[in-house]
Amino acid sequence: MEILILFLLFYNLLQKVLTSKELISLGKSRLIRMPRRGLILQTRTHWLLLGLALLCSLILFLYLLECAPQTDGNASLPGIIGENYGKEYYQALLQEQEEHYQTRATSLKRQIAQLKQELQEMSEKMRSLQERKNVGANGISYQGNKEQAPSDLLEFLHSQIDKAEVSIGAKLPSEYGVIPFESFTLMKVFQLEMGLTRHPEEKPVRKDKRDELVEVIEAGLEVINNPDEDDEQEDEDGPLGEKLIFNENDFIEGYYRTEKDKGTQYELFFKKADLMEYRHVTLFRPFGPLMKVKSEMIDITRSVINIIVPLAGRTEAFAQFMQNFSESNFHNYTLVSLNEEFNRGRGLNVGARAWDKGEVLMFFCDVDIYFSAEFLNSCRLNAEPGKKVFYPVVFSLYNPAIVYANLDVPPPVEQQLVHKKDSGFWRDFGFGMTCQYQSDFLTIGGFDMEVKGWGGEDVHLYRKYLHSDLIVIRTPVPGLFHLWHEKRCADELTPEQYRMCIQSKAMNEASHSHLGMLVFREEIETHLHKQAYRTNSEAVG
Repeated sequence: MEILILFLLFYNLLQKVLTSKELISLGKSRLIRMPRRGLILQTRTHWLLLGLALLCSLILFLYLLECAPQTDGNASLPGIIGENYGKEYYQALLQEQEEHYQTRATSLKRQIAQLKQELQEMSEKMRSLQERKNVGANGISYQGNKEQAPSDLLEFLHSQIDKAEVSIGAKLPSEYGVIPFESFTLMKVFQLEMGLTRHPEEKPVRKDKRDELVEVIEAGLEVINNPDEDDEQEDEDGPLGEKLIFNENDFIEGYYRTEKDKGTQYELFFKKADLMEYRHVTLFRPFGPLMKVKSEMIDITRSVINIIVPLAGRTEAFAQFMQNFSESNFHNYTLVSLNEEFNRGRGLNVGARAWDKGEVLMFFCDVDIYFSAEFLNSCRLNAEPGKKVFYPVVFSLYNPAIVYANLDVPPPVEQQLVHKKDSGFWRDFGFGMTCQYQSDFLTIGGFDMEVKGWGGEDVHLYRKYLHSDLIVIRTPVPGLFHLWHEKRCADELTPEQYRMCIQSKAMNEASHSHLGMLVFREEIETHLHKQAYRTNSEAVG
């Protein structure tokens, strides 16, 4: 039908051309007498053009036959040979592939947009930083790293990967130079640096760590399910010929470690339950160049600190505390007496509200705490009204009778204030020592008065600040010590409470090695007696 229409159109066009020529010839015949042979030539020309039209139509017909698609009604749809699948199966398969590619396209667009935005922001910051460095406002310039930061941020990030110990090992001076990995699964993290309150196997309770590992696993799945051309992995199909898609349930285990000046390396392993092969993905989160956030001057010369100490009994400890207090040139004391059952939170609440001379910085302290003047400066520097509260980690000293068992008498307290493995530990489970402004304390609601006795109220206050918009500065400080004192486990405690009390006492009593020496004391003494006997026998012989 298409060929016939084209032929008729072409023929009509020729007819119009011929008709116009005839009209011209008729017009001219009025002036000039045409010879008879002109009619014969005109007839021949007519048939010649008609033949050309037929020839062109034939050529066009052959061309269309050659380019037309094959329509074999008996052709089978793609699938597994020897098996028949319905129309719905292939429609579902096509829809699944279409959704997969749409998802991938959306993910790539989102990642590209995010990377563009990050690159733009980082480029602007680096440009601004470089301008400030060149100008050197007020004669002060930021030197940062000695190496010039590359103008291309991607180039710098790739250089961080090349510097890290990812593809090739680094020559280390000793076994202590190795940066160990920590391993993790979907639910747990297996860590080396535990402290005293953390377990060797625990769930990632910190939100930043949990979000980090979830992001890493999702990135690993994106790499596997949407590989690049240079990835060393072959496409593998499922049992029905569909594309094999991995999900978070196929994650087996992972390892990560951080080089503080380069970035974090992740090794991820995935495996389908019905397959033998593992998929291995290596990711690296490079650290960018140092960026200045702010630079300011802080004047603490006029910053007054109210040191609030709740106390019930323990007169000897209080005398020691006041002695240390007096050595720091403090002379202004206020005693607030309460005739009621002791409640630490209640005492601190009363002490905090006793000041009525405007805004003031407060340090909640205990009678068995030793602090230096340098610590008070740290207190002033790390607390800011409406912005920051300071929760330092105290270094808790062990029993001096065990630590200095080789001496006749333990040394003075001032000589015990050292940070060594066998002398004490960072009390990372304690939140009683804190520096905060009175306005923040009153705004947050103070201590929970429902907590009775000693302990528990500090954790409640700490959590209130964690749930607020204030920044919590949590860090170990060298000028704050918890002095050892005997812990008594009352007979009135239940067996479970008594066991927990003994465990806490053992934790605060001595280091692992010193406790081991106490456990194996008889064996050690027997060995020493044998050595002395052998030495005496050899001397006599």
